Amino acid sequence: MRSPQKPSQEAAPALQAPPAEAGQGPTFAELGLQPALLAGLERLSIGRPTAVQRLAIPALRRGRSALCAAETGSGKTLAYLLPLLERLLGRPEAPAEAAGPAAPRGLVVLPSRELAAQVGAVAAALCAPAGLAVRGLTGGGAAGGLRRQLRAPPPGPAVLLGTPGALREALRRRFLGLERLRWMVLDEADTLMDESFTELLEEILAHATQVVVVGATFPAGLSETLAKFTDVDRFVTLSTQSLHRLPPHVQQKFVRLKGRDKLPELLLLLKERPASGGAVLIFCNSASTVNWLGYILDDHKIKHLRLQGQMSAAARAGIFASFQKGEVSVLVCTDLASRGLDTSSVQLVWFLHVFSCIL
Repeated sequence: MRSPQKPSQEAAPALQAPPAEAGQGPTFAELGLQPALLAGLERLSIGRPTAVQRLAIPALRRGRSALCAAETGSGKTLAYLLPLLERLLGRPEAPAEAAGPAAPRGLVVLPSRELAAQVGAVAAALCAPAGLAVRGLTGGGAAGGLRRQLRAPPPGPAVLLGTPGALREALRRRFLGLERLRWMVLDEADTLMDESFTELLEEILAHATQVVVVGATFPAGLSETLAKFTDVDRFVTLSTQSLHRLPPHVQQKFVRLKGRDKLPELLLLLKERPASGGAVLIFCNSASTVNWLGYILDDHKIKHLRLQGQMSAAARAGIFASFQKGEVSVLVCTDLASRGLDTSSVQLVWFLHVFSCIL
């Protein structure tokens, strides 16, 4: 996983090649990427490809649709962005007309605004040397906000990153057109395979000629679900050898506690943890539990941030970024923060299963 201060792939040691294999495998240049994308990688301080990138880049450059499964922190974002951006650069087109709806050539669908912002920052760094415009489209505001996001200069983004609700509303209001769409990505796909998104996926998939489905876990029945929208027989499967294996540098510990002991144990841990002990993620099972625990931490003067899906867009804006930057070292959240977000500074993750039972 990449650190926000220095987005290097060196942050997750278990995902690197063993010493005997260090330096082996092709470089990004040897994978055939254009100089503009190599310049973007240099801006991100990223050196050699990871395993999933070595698998995905050649296949996706050839235009293959794919199911791409790899462990968290393995570099899946670059694994799909680099070859798909390469394809856009290889087939330049005139910009879309400023007067009409935004008509991107590439689309990445993501489950949350936080993940859209994170992937968008990487995409912008890659696209800047290549002269490709990138836009993010997230909801939570008035319809005029969607139009402003899409029409911000320069108009006609080549690549659009959006959340399902915002994309659906932009299509409904005809702020967004799909006639120029060449490829689409479903990132954290298992969270997007929801009945409420069926109509949206059908509409988008009818236009995209190349589809990439990405995730760290693929639930049973994913292929059957995809088959409702597209021809899954044309998909190639790309997966790493480390998929579904516990990284050796991650220690797991299970503590069985009675309901009344959960809060005291957590408070003791937070108070005794040294300032140099790294960041802490505390997952709760509902938004109400996040808020309740936050009030308790306030009473004990434990500085923290809260993140849950019932917050307004304005309230959520910047919360995870502040946590990533280390401004606050404790984040209390729902599973909203569990999908694809860069948590390389985190040293402790605490799961409070059915924490609400102590209320």
